[in-house]
Amino acid sequence: MTDPRLYEQNNFVLLESGRPEEILTVDELKEKLAHFIETYPDDVPEDIATVEGIDQQVQSLVDSYCELTLGTSQFVQWFAIRLEK
Repeated sequence: MTDPRLYEQNNFVLLESGRPEEILTVDELKEKLAHFIETYPDDVPEDIATVEGIDQQVQSLVDSYCELTLGTSQFVQWFAIRLEK
């Protein structure tokens, strides 16, 4: 039987162009993604942009994506990590 902790997404590594990597909680990641959605609305994937409400858009990004391209030369990527063995 698979340990259900393997599917938990409580912590993430965030990679952002021009910045050092950050380790974030899921809530901190959601705050960052909400900021990116508000700052770069034209760069949000079409299927996410059609979702109503910023909280639902952010949750859809966390569930379905791991990267956003922002403008022509910036990106942000996030990956779930496990901090405990």
